[in-house]
Amino acid sequence: MPERTDYAALIAGHTVVIEMINSGDAGLPVLTQLLRVAQPALGAAGMAFVEFAPSGGRVIAATGAAEWTIGRPLSASDPATVCLLSGPRVQCVRTDHLTNQLAAELAERGLRRMVVSRAEIGGHTVGSLHALYPAGADEPGPEQRGVVGYLGSCIAHMYGDQSGLPVHGDGPVVAALADGLAVVDRDAHVRLWNPAAAEVTGRSTAEALSRPLPFPLPPSGQVLDHRLPDGRWLRITSGELPGPGTLRVVTFRDITDQQRHDHERDLFVAVTSHELRTPVTVIKGFADTLTDHWESLSETDRRQAARVIGQRANELARLLDRLLSSAAEAWPGDGPPVPFDLGEALRTAVDDLPSELRRRTTLQVPSQLPRAVGHRQSLATVLTELATNAGKYAPPGSPIEISAGADGQTVCFRVSDRGIGVRPEHVERAFDRFWQGDSGDRRRYPGTGLGLYLVRRIVEQQNGWVFLRPRTGGGTVAERQRHLPAGRKAQLAAYVADTGQVTVSELAERFGVSIDTVRR
Repeated sequence: MPERTDYAALIAGHTVVIEMINSGDAGLPVLTQLLRVAQPALGAAGMAFVEFAPSGGRVIAATGAAEWTIGRPLSASDPATVCLLSGPRVQCVRTDHLTNQLAAELAERGLRRMVVSRAEIGGHTVGSLHALYPAGADEPGPEQRGVVGYLGSCIAHMYGDQSGLPVHGDGPVVAALADGLAVVDRDAHVRLWNPAAAEVTGRSTAEALSRPLPFPLPPSGQVLDHRLPDGRWLRITSGELPGPGTLRVVTFRDITDQQRHDHERDLFVAVTSHELRTPVTVIKGFADTLTDHWESLSETDRRQAARVIGQRANELARLLDRLLSSAAEAWPGDGPPVPFDLGEALRTAVDDLPSELRRRTTLQVPSQLPRAVGHRQSLATVLTELATNAGKYAPPGSPIEISAGADGQTVCFRVSDRGIGVRPEHVERAFDRFWQGDSGDRRRYPGTGLGLYLVRRIVEQQNGWVFLRPRTGGGTVAERQRHLPAGRKAQLAAYVADTGQVTVSELAERFGVSIDTVRR
């Protein structure tokens, strides 16, 4: 340590700092330059500045032998921190007399003495400046303490001007940002990590600081959409911080939902255009034929053309119903589940199937099938989708078998075919929206990939479940199940739980029992 402070070097260096400020530089570059000027003038081995926020402090700038401390935190409740924030504004402190981890590391590296000055604005501490000296150095004298105090006041003035400071991640402005914000150095190592950054990435401030960014850094002024290893998407932007340094500010947000919506929109457009093309083309072709050649066509040809137009129009109507239903937040007709005769509902639904499917369908329902609890009106949609799916993937004219049953715990019905079957790895994917076993312009089987998606959606809204499985001997079994209340009392209790407050007379009417039975 020199006997006297090198004031000439300090003034010359400070002049450079002022010129930086006058030219528009601010924040960390100016603060770091000030520490570089002060270190040799004070004869210190290193300099460091700690920025304080309500939750504690963090080293945001350091030079010389202290440069490795950048990013290190100081807990607000640590006795050493409390000592720095109380007592005289300028103090001489021995690091080997402090108990916190950072002080211990400084002492181990031979930096056992330091002069500390708080940077205060109106009695509020914004940070502390540290001049660090080796173990063999003399006790810092009044000159060193005075210069460190003066520089601490200069830094406080920078905070008062809000010239790029504060930069601490817990600062009121930075902490309030909804987007993740980071400041990185020339090596893309993190120097600032705000609370939103920790929330978006799952990396705490301690895990992120002084380490590389956990995602690519786009060129300044550009935007990058990046997919994280866990499947989430971030939208990242970056820009240069003012000043001669190479610090860059990076902002990012989670756009996973937006990416999913964009993907589903693209799929919707692709699937809709593909599936609408065929029926529209056929309808237009037959309509043009009738218009241009009506007189030359026989009565049979006219009827056939009208029949085809009608069939294709029905396909269009069905496709539109599927698309609208898949986009709806709730299934039309949602309401309290009620008991209904599953066997009778299945027979009605089979009778309403398209004629080609109805001719191929057989139905087996046991005579004592328990009543199901759910939305009877949705059963026709579920059965039609499952039967249509079975007919599409099975040879023309092959049987479609529908059966129902109960095992004391569940009531269910199955739709079985003798088609191409379902691969084990596809039994779950088949229920994804727009997913199909084959894709592209050469698909063997038409469809939107919405049928099974709608089926699962309807069934799960009624607390049931549906699944596919390969059928022994070839083909597929689609099964829809729902828990069956054990006994009349449990069935009544389940209905009350599902519907909320209900009168005794309403229960008796719903279940076809006497009021005395309900009361018992």
